[in-house]
Amino acid sequence: MTAPQPREAPAVTSGKDVKSAYTVRAGDVRGDLIAPLAVSPHLVDVVERIQRAPWPQWLEPGVRMRREVAELCRLQAARGMTVLAWLAEGDAPADIDWLLQTHRLTGRRQERMYDAAERLADPVRELVVANWTWAMSNPHGGRVTAPFFASRAYPDDGYAAAHATVTLLQLWDRVPEVRQALAVAWAATRTPADWCKAAELRAGHGAEVPVFTYPRGPVPPKSAVRPWISRLLRCG
Repeated sequence: MTAPQPREAPAVTSGKDVKSAYTVRAGDVRGDLIAPLAVSPHLVDVVERIQRAPWPQWLEPGVRMRREVAELCRLQAARGMTVLAWLAEGDAPADIDWLLQTHRLTGRRQERMYDAAERLADPVRELVVANWTWAMSNPHGGRVTAPFFASRAYPDDGYAAAHATVTLLQLWDRVPEVRQALAVAWAATRTPADWCKAAELRAGHGAEVPVFTYPRGPVPPKSAVRPWISRLLRCG
């Protein structure tokens, strides 16, 4: 029996001729395997820059902080899905100032990011869904998400990163209603980072390297999924 052959992903239609920047191969129970081609230095830089989010470094009790963290999660999730769409298309706009702004996501800027997420082919989107559902269903989800957020947000300040890690761990453990938003923000920003790592390994070894994902967990019922998450991930 011959092994399944990789196939180039279908081109994404977005008003211009776009050549996909990855191949798809049938995989195991984790679904299709996505192997990126080369990633430009510009896109690698964008992936790193969207991680610089102002995660809190101390836990302040109250509704306001929870709301601010939830809004930051929505921003980070939309940013991650936008950049993942650019990685899948192999191109990004030269002007990304609008993407890097950290104020509340609204208006035309919001629709621009949501539209990018809607362009994602199902196999690429499923990478994010797998990571999101794993984090939601795994008892160690908070221990994985918190240090990722903090280390990428404060790469040159170990003190700030340590405080942010503790704060995010406490939020995950003590505020269950924020957990879903934290999980999807982590999945949407970690997946582009793993995409770049797979492309780097491919360049170094000369062979296809699939994007890493955690094992997929159950998708929460529709009534339990926040509307913005349903729109970004097309689930629920």
